[in-house]
Amino acid sequence: MSKNIRIIPKLDIKGPNLVKGIHLEGLRVMGKPEQFARYYYENGADELVYMDVVASLYGRNSLHDIIERTAREVFIPLTVGGGLRTIEDIKNVLRAGADKVSLNTAAIKNPQIISEASRKFGSSTILISIEAIKQPDGRYLAYTDNGREHTGLEVLEWAKRVETLGAGEIMLTSVDMEGTGKGYDIELTRMVADAVSIPVIACGGAGSVGHIGQVIAEGKADAVAVASILHYDFIENNRVEVDREDEGNVEFLESRRTFSKINPANLHDIKDYLHKNGFQCRCNINQEMVSGHTA
Repeated sequence: MSKNIRIIPKLDIKGPNLVKGIHLEGLRVMGKPEQFARYYYENGADELVYMDVVASLYGRNSLHDIIERTAREVFIPLTVGGGLRTIEDIKNVLRAGADKVSLNTAAIKNPQIISEASRKFGSSTILISIEAIKQPDGRYLAYTDNGREHTGLEVLEWAKRVETLGAGEIMLTSVDMEGTGKGYDIELTRMVADAVSIPVIACGGAGSVGHIGQVIAEGKADAVAVASILHYDFIENNRVEVDREDEGNVEFLESRRTFSKINPANLHDIKDYLHKNGFQCRCNINQEMVSGHTA
């Protein structure tokens, strides 16, 4: 039976604003995350991911207000990550309206939090984020803090271990490809997808709808996290709200430039492409199932 592919907009958040970088650095302000989230929900997103990208600097997640505002208007699963260190942190963001949590640093420092959290909240609630960087010798190592902190853990062994500990799924980000528009790291995604039985969400590198199809077909991804191509499409076609009092690079928004390697697309474009190429996905806001033929 063909698996149902999920398309998951990923919203990186700094303070009150949605931001986007390259290799998880050089953050540009995109606009208000709630505005993007509502639009993506209305246009057929299967889930959403909110990631507090500066939470590690403060040792806490500061998205509670944004989560509450989003949960009132968006009725698809919402995953929240960044700065979650304890069971109490997890409980607080779930109480605010999140459906799942994403753990990285806390899980690496204390792997037993995966077991404890999955027992308390259910394994389907616990997503482990793995930030991978390819080494000169060909190995992939896991990093934390947006790819800045070296852990020494091999990605494949860590992925197997988090499944054993009770994680419900893995979001696998190639830091090397993230934000470049050059496509997903197919080798990395396939390696992890082949090694675990829980779903793997490919993240980092999409510059076109073709890249999404490729990581599903060749990388064996169960779901795909998408950011730049959706955000740039939104900015080109919608009025963008931004909190200019907050520190951030708004020059990009004012000039309305796009990044040359990104081919903007909306969720309808992505799902239409997948359907036409034989992938099974949900195609509208009512989550009606549309099946393609076997690829």
